[in-house]
Amino acid sequence: MTDVIIIGGGAAGCLAAVQAARWGKSVIVFEKNEKLGRKLRITGKGRCNVTNNSSTEEHMKNIPVNPRFLYSAFSNFDADDTMNFFEELGVPLKTERGNRVFPVSDNANDIADALAYEMKNLGVQTIHTRVTALTTENGAVTGVKAGGKLYPSVSVIIACGGRSYPNTGSTGDGYTLAESVGHTVTELKPSLVPLTSPDKYCTEMMGLSLRNVNLKLMDGEKAIYSEQGEMLFTHFGVSGPLVLSASSHIRDMKPNRYKLLIDFKPALTPEQLDARIQRDFAENLNRDFSNGIRKLLPAKLIPVAVRLSGIPAEQKVNSITKEQRHKFGELLKAFPVRISGFRPIDEAIITSGGVSVKEINPKTMESKLVTGLFFAGEVIDIDAYTGGFNLQIAFSTAYTAAVNC
Repeated sequence: MTDVIIIGGGAAGCLAAVQAARWGKSVIVFEKNEKLGRKLRITGKGRCNVTNNSSTEEHMKNIPVNPRFLYSAFSNFDADDTMNFFEELGVPLKTERGNRVFPVSDNANDIADALAYEMKNLGVQTIHTRVTALTTENGAVTGVKAGGKLYPSVSVIIACGGRSYPNTGSTGDGYTLAESVGHTVTELKPSLVPLTSPDKYCTEMMGLSLRNVNLKLMDGEKAIYSEQGEMLFTHFGVSGPLVLSASSHIRDMKPNRYKLLIDFKPALTPEQLDARIQRDFAENLNRDFSNGIRKLLPAKLIPVAVRLSGIPAEQKVNSITKEQRHKFGELLKAFPVRISGFRPIDEAIITSGGVSVKEINPKTMESKLVTGLFFAGEVIDIDAYTGGFNLQIAFSTAYTAAVNC
């Protein structure tokens, strides 16, 4: 009989295993991948944004779905605890723009390997096979079935992630297991995901990567997100860090409801941009408009910007009116991209939706329906914006489950 069985060897499962073992419990982790922390190893473009170096209040502001459920978990194990935990495991950390925390090495493997090493150190047993069922008796969990065998246990923590990035093992097993013992799973939707657009010019500019642009997400006439950074155009629409962040602010996707406005020159005021355009025009007075803005914009963007400006491509620069020039400047400060939908959930970084928080005790992460069954991480119906907030949710809920199981 094992004290704790943990289903899933990702961020939440590994931290839960370490904490439970430190409390003297015997622990088995079931991980169907050959290696622990597979998704963790690719997060943050392989750099791993471990947490956000900010207050619990700041974290709450960045969690649009069920933040209040996390108060106890964050008071048990917050961002400072996460940073101390990894630094004590020998992984030095650094804080970057937006209070994002990364390993100094910029290598996500250092985080995953530190967890794996500490688990081994503490005698945690890892079995690389899939859990197919939970076993229960008289309303309490009694263990799991895996690889055709029964593994009895005092308690079980489901920490096997969501449905995003299925090639890393997140295939939704946790939802199936939870439902099998009576839990409700809310609607699953992609979050932190690329966005599709009906605007054909996105395809025209496919592969164009933009840096230091400002992206604004509009819900009708209201701006609901604005950030500076990187994005890119694709064959289906738009992607990149800014777009993924913007996607998590979209709660009710409907055609023609949302659009993006891109400011290609956020460092310049409209007046400064107009002065810059006038300088470029002065150097190209006798050229066609499309040739007179080559220094101003990337080559792939020029034909599209020219078309949307309404100024004929072959109109001579010296005949462009002040009104035309101003309209062109306005376009560069608020270039529109209509949004028609999300890309599929398997392209999302995070799954929105999951096991209903109404059926989980927020102080312990224990099921209110099945004694001895706990939940941690993305399998729960909570998700946050980018910036290290989602991993902090995983670590806080994992710690809380581990010390209470």
